[in-house]
Amino acid sequence: MSERATAVEAWEALYRAQVAVLRQLLAEFPHDEVSFTEYDVLFNLYRQPGYGLRIRDLNRHLLLTQPSVSRLLDRLASRGLVRKSSDPSDARGTIVTLTEAGLDVFRRIGTQHSASISNRMSVLDAAELDELARLSDKLRAGAAPA
Repeated sequence: MSERATAVEAWEALYRAQVAVLRQLLAEFPHDEVSFTEYDVLFNLYRQPGYGLRIRDLNRHLLLTQPSVSRLLDRLASRGLVRKSSDPSDARGTIVTLTEAGLDVFRRIGTQHSASISNRMSVLDAAELDELARLSDKLRAGAAPA
């Protein structure tokens, strides 16, 4: 098999696995408080120092267009899960921060969601999980814009 064919086969396997696992996670996701996409915003804010990030930087972590992110953030802000404020270092920018209510929702949903993830990933042993993480990080680093 050529190197190109091997690469395409590996990509197909990765893509199909990701779709299958994501479909199961979506089916199991507790949608009663936030959607999967809204949870992704809360998750990405949670990972930041002070639970906040400029909108333009948050956009880099999400698979949504900028207008979609703005509408999503407005919905989360109207529900009291995030707070939007002017960036003190650049008045043109807006910082989005998790509120206490948003942090509470993230933690509650995250507990259920992480159990679901763990269950899906349990088909791999610890060494395989480490290898998957290493290979995924390597792929992401190689795909980063120059």
